[in-house]
Amino acid sequence: MAETVGLIGLGSMGLSMAHNLLNKGFALRVYNRTPDKASELIARGAQEAATPAAAAAPGGIVISMVANDAALETVTLGDQGVATALGSGGIHVSMSTVSPQLARRLADAHREHGSHYLAAPVLGRPAAAAAGKLFILLSGPAAAKQRAMPLLMALGQATRDLGDDPTQGHVAKLAANFMILSLVEVYAEVLTFAQKNGIGRQDMMQVLTGTILDAPLFRLYGELLAQEDYTTPGFRLALGLKDVELILATGAIARTPIPAADLVHNRLLAAVARDRGELDVTALALGVSEDAGLR
Repeated sequence: MAETVGLIGLGSMGLSMAHNLLNKGFALRVYNRTPDKASELIARGAQEAATPAAAAAPGGIVISMVANDAALETVTLGDQGVATALGSGGIHVSMSTVSPQLARRLADAHREHGSHYLAAPVLGRPAAAAAGKLFILLSGPAAAKQRAMPLLMALGQATRDLGDDPTQGHVAKLAANFMILSLVEVYAEVLTFAQKNGIGRQDMMQVLTGTILDAPLFRLYGELLAQEDYTTPGFRLALGLKDVELILATGAIARTPIPAADLVHNRLLAAVARDRGELDVTALALGVSEDAGLR
């Protein structure tokens, strides 16, 4: 039996990951701000933790998959945070999309308590998390990475080791999400252009993914955009807005202009202003269609 793992955050990604870990034989101790989300996991044998600290066994491993910087800081450094609870030899596997700046502070805080912070944000939607098919972008201390590897292998189909700097996994995740968000914008514009000129969205999508864009990511987002069904969020639009704001802030610190990110930011901001934040991130295409007079 694998060691008991703490898991903090049971949104769509965290819940899917938790079920996958139970399927793989891991014992789980789970915490979520709203406890009712843990009920189906408890029924399957997971233990419920009343606080983030209670999810972290001394010297153990705890995963966090929470929505943003503020949530991660609270579950790590708050009065009932995991930094103190993990203590000597403990490992915090941080799988959220957060700022590199926060990652640096949390890594320093863990080091003060004798524990380790691993950046391990993921690429993949909830279905990939449930199937153990995530791509994991890993960085942090080598010994901690080695110990956490069986857990990461259960969660993902591949792990990309980006070195010892605990910020690098988060930088890579922001860069990848920038690519995804930019792809959605460009795809939406291309499909709308085709539609306005008499080619159906599905037909145009099949042209693209059958020729110049024949890759899993392009097929996935092409199909979602061609169907125009935005009501089942695998990646909520409000989180896409949060991510592009992190991208712009990180770019500003590094003195790196990112003009395309400004465009996507405005598109997402307009969508949230129209109360579309709970839709899938592909719903930014609604704004593209509206600009073209299609809605």
